[in-house]
Amino acid sequence: MAQNTRIYWIHVISPLHVGSGRGAGYVDLPIMREKVTGWPLVPGSAVKGVLADKYEATPDKRKTDPWIVAAFGRSDEAEDRKANSGSLVFADARIVCLPVRSLYGTFAWCASPAVLRRLRRDFEMAGAGVADLAADLSVREDGALLPDGTASVLAHDNRLYLEDLDFKTEASSGAAAWASRLAEWVFPGNDTWQKAFLERFTVLPDNAFNFLSETGTEVNARVRLEDKTKTVASGALWYEEALPAETLLAGIVWCDRVFGNNGIQPAELMDRFCRDTTLQMGGDATTGKGRVRLVFTKEGTDG
Repeated sequence: MAQNTRIYWIHVISPLHVGSGRGAGYVDLPIMREKVTGWPLVPGSAVKGVLADKYEATPDKRKTDPWIVAAFGRSDEAEDRKANSGSLVFADARIVCLPVRSLYGTFAWCASPAVLRRLRRDFEMAGAGVADLAADLSVREDGALLPDGTASVLAHDNRLYLEDLDFKTEASSGAAAWASRLAEWVFPGNDTWQKAFLERFTVLPDNAFNFLSETGTEVNARVRLEDKTKTVASGALWYEEALPAETLLAGIVWCDRVFGNNGIQPAELMDRFCRDTTLQMGGDATTGKGRVRLVFTKEGTDG
């Protein structure tokens, strides 16, 4: 899979709601989560859909524009046999760092050994060089790893206070290596944000991360008003979950071959459409929600 394969990052700028339909609990509209881990995710189909919208992949262009047809598929109701879903394949974007409120330093970018182990596997599949990154970090159940050699703004008297949890901090060269590479991948060429990431990165025990991924998201009350009275319409109060701003997710995108005899090569297709950009994703676009940065990591891959 390494050929013409890249890692893409989603950096959430404003709260992001990619929903899974009606919820069974107190949250009426929950976000998408993985079945086994319960961790948040953004479906690859959602990423491909908003990119298609950004590049104006209209029904007409999906019949006539060879680049749009190659990337996002052909739309031809009259000739269904020629329809296809496009050559760009986006896997789901999975959680890498969850922002959590901190008593010191405002907030922390929290990862866990299991999250980083899985991300490392994804990078290996994408052909990226990650030999310098620890395959498995060891964290005590009451501890948290901070990057060694970095002046963290999170710790106070060797303790880390996140929400109503506290951890004993430990400096780690493995966490430092991860923090440095993540900062370069997510904030390429931006020294200010790379420094902020290094100061706020921490690796928590898997159990603590699992708990925070369930309880650390935003849940907001939403209402619909009656046009005439400007009061809440009957039954029009609901609770909606969202990923908080500064959440980081990552997924894989690849192009094995290009459908059709149009001469377009997979590498050309990746270069044309897999470029860093800012766009809106998920619901509530008119309320300013779902603004994200989409960043593509090309390092160590072909194409």
